Amino acid sequence: MPNNKITITGDLGSGKSSVAKELCKMLGYEYFSTGSIQRELAQKRGMNTLELNYHAEKNKEIDRLIDERLVAINQEKKPYVLDSRLAWHFVKNSFKVYLTVEPGIAAKRVLKDKKRINEPDAKDEAGKALNLLERKSAEDKRFKKNYGVDCADLNNYDVVIDTSRSTAAEVSELIIELFSKWNSGKPFDKFRRAPSGKGSKSAR
Repeated sequence: MPNNKITITGDLGSGKSSVAKELCKMLGYEYFSTGSIQRELAQKRGMNTLELNYHAEKNKEIDRLIDERLVAINQEKKPYVLDSRLAWHFVKNSFKVYLTVEPGIAAKRVLKDKKRINEPDAKDEAGKALNLLERKSAEDKRFKKNYGVDCADLNNYDVVIDTSRSTAAEVSELIIELFSKWNSGKPFDKFRRAPSGKGSKSAR
C-alpha cells in the first residue's frame, strides 16, 4: 500500500494490543507498543501504571524515551502497526485508528488479562473501571499539557471503532478494509461498530 503505517490508540481495555498484534499477523507488519515500555519502566521503579503516569507529570524522562523512538519510526520505510496513545501525533502520515469500548467490558477484559503487569489493585469490575478511567484522564491531562494535543478529541483520527462485542480478528479485518479505502482515497463512514460473529468473544 502507498502508506504502510497504522497507529492504534483508544480507550484502556479496548483491545488495542490484541488488535495491533492481529493486524501484524495479517499484514506482516512490525509491531511496536509504548504500553509495554511503560509497564517495564513502572516495574523497574516499583510503581504501577497509574503511579507512573502521575510520576511522569513531573519527570519528562519517561515521555522523552518513548517520543524519541516514535520519531525514529516516523522516518523508517518499514511497515508498522503502532500500539500507542501518541503515535498518531508523531507518525503524521499514518492511518489513525481510535478504538472505543464500554467501561464495564473494558474492566472485565483487563481483570482477565493475566499478562498485564503493574496494574493498580481493584477488588471488582467497578473498581477496575474507575482505575482505567482515572489512568486515561491522567494520561490525557499530561499529553495536553506537554504536547498541546487532546487525545480525547475524535477529530484527530481517521476512524473510530467500537470493539465491545467483537474479536480482535473481526476488528482487524474491518481496519484492513478501511485502511485500503483510505490509501486509495475512497470514502467510508468514520464511526463504526466492528462486526460480531455468532458466539464470538470480545477483542481481548
